[in-house]
Amino acid sequence: MCGIIGYIGPDDTGRIVHQGLKNLEYRGYDSAGIALTGETLTLAKTAGEVDKLTAPQSADATVGIGHTRWSTHGEPTETNAHPHTDCTGEVAVVHNGIIENYDALKQELSEQHVFQSETDTEVIPHLIEIHLADGISLLSAVQRTTQRLEGSYAIAATAAGHEGIVVAREDSPLLLGHSDDATFIGSDATAFIEHTNRVTYLESGDIAHLTADEITIYNGGERVERPIDTLDWDAEAAGKSGYDHYMLKEIHEQPRALRQAISGRIDDLATSVDLEIALPTEYLQSIEEIQIIACGTSYHAGLYAKELLETHAGVRVTVHIASEYEFRGDRDPWRTLVLAITQSGETADTLAALREATRAGARTLALTNTLGSTVTREADDTVFIRAGPEIGVAATKTFVSQVATATLLTVHLGQIRETLTSQATTEFLEGLRDLPGAVQQVLDQEATIKRAAETYADSKAFFYIGRKTGYPVALESALKLKEISYDHAEGFAAGELKHGPLALVTPETPVIAILTDQTSAKKTVNNVKEVESRGAPVIGVTSNPSITSNVDTVFEIPACGPLEPVVANVALQLFAYHVANEKGRPIDKPRNLAKSVTVE
Repeated sequence: MCGIIGYIGPDDTGRIVHQGLKNLEYRGYDSAGIALTGETLTLAKTAGEVDKLTAPQSADATVGIGHTRWSTHGEPTETNAHPHTDCTGEVAVVHNGIIENYDALKQELSEQHVFQSETDTEVIPHLIEIHLADGISLLSAVQRTTQRLEGSYAIAATAAGHEGIVVAREDSPLLLGHSDDATFIGSDATAFIEHTNRVTYLESGDIAHLTADEITIYNGGERVERPIDTLDWDAEAAGKSGYDHYMLKEIHEQPRALRQAISGRIDDLATSVDLEIALPTEYLQSIEEIQIIACGTSYHAGLYAKELLETHAGVRVTVHIASEYEFRGDRDPWRTLVLAITQSGETADTLAALREATRAGARTLALTNTLGSTVTREADDTVFIRAGPEIGVAATKTFVSQVATATLLTVHLGQIRETLTSQATTEFLEGLRDLPGAVQQVLDQEATIKRAAETYADSKAFFYIGRKTGYPVALESALKLKEISYDHAEGFAAGELKHGPLALVTPETPVIAILTDQTSAKKTVNNVKEVESRGAPVIGVTSNPSITSNVDTVFEIPACGPLEPVVANVALQLFAYHVANEKGRPIDKPRNLAKSVTVE
């Protein structure tokens, strides 16, 4: 959830760490801090965003760690900001995750140690202080310290008079970056991508000692080797490229993200799919149920995938909010495939659900955006959505890429299970090929959508309705608006309006209707008439203007069959963005939210 950056090298350490924090600010922006280490330790912290933090200077420091915080334990104050130090002021620690037994540790340590903050993290530097007093190395002190910790963590520790940085990982993500003359630490590669795209993903249980000369990694007390991977994106891909906000840039990147998602996976004649899935064909033919586990936007993509898979792959599908998931005893694990959808591959609730499914004996498949993430190591197989870096907290291009990749999976399973005709296969795959162009047509209408957003920006609430695959798009579109505008927004299955929500409809509550192909648009029009009779303004998103006589505002989209709601979603992403922008909201840094939820 929080962002960690570390650097060992010959350049201006404070400046590089500060820039790394700016890169990571989408992971948390409640407070920030930097520690530089040489013969002494130099510390700077602030409440609020990284721009309020002045990078410290130290003539002899070639080692630095930094942290930008999303608060869990303790209010977002300067005192609670990381790095946290020990009683001597010589040990500094940054931490992402939750130390579950910190109360007991703090009570134990408080007899001889003074605590300054309300955070769980502060127990770590005091434990390190105790072990360093025995005359051991920083590496050994951190190893001993982690033996006392319960919970999830990514830790970076440095100490005056000790060489380098020691890092430790348990569940929370942490990776190393390698350039010709420097080593970096990051919660993700965005922290240092302008310096290098060569990375090492640490695994749970890894403890690494980084110096100017070498990197040594240990797990379970034994030295281990971890590979170096080369990312296929660069600093420009992680920048704003002239857009006012990352979110707007990423909305406009969706045609390219979709082309990447399908590239090389559809044959020339649009008759087959190659996803390089290693799960045996016989197993995929035999499954009786797919259980999808996901959170937030990924959950909505899972609902869309359920409609596709049940209709075209001949398999029962259940979709579970990962934090609520249980593998129930009446399911046969040998006939159940658990599909984990997670953009980051590090979502704590989704990983916990995946582990429960694995313990029950089910096979697992991950749908993710992130090479080297935890989910890729723990699932039996992985399909990448190839969306490229997404910095905006409100997910946009990863949703459409998840749905596109789920469509490829549907075709793959439908062919294996012989539930999809050759004609239906070709229609699906040609629709996928047309999808980037269809999305671009919507993006070209941004000025029209912006005017509508300005018209409705002062509304009291927004209701989104849809049927079939239009329903998950209604949920997702409402989520986008509430995330960044702070307006009340809800998505409903259209038929549910008259079962309660209609009581909330007034002339000041616009209703946005997904009226797309293959989503029972004519039935939804009846619900449009219901809200219109109560005076509510209606925005319709459709490729068929003939059904919009009861609609006040129309967002026209190109026809593209089963994937048409995906295109509608792009129009509503733009609508949400411009409503929030009209209100002057901090779109890339919505209050109380961060990009990757790596704690349960």
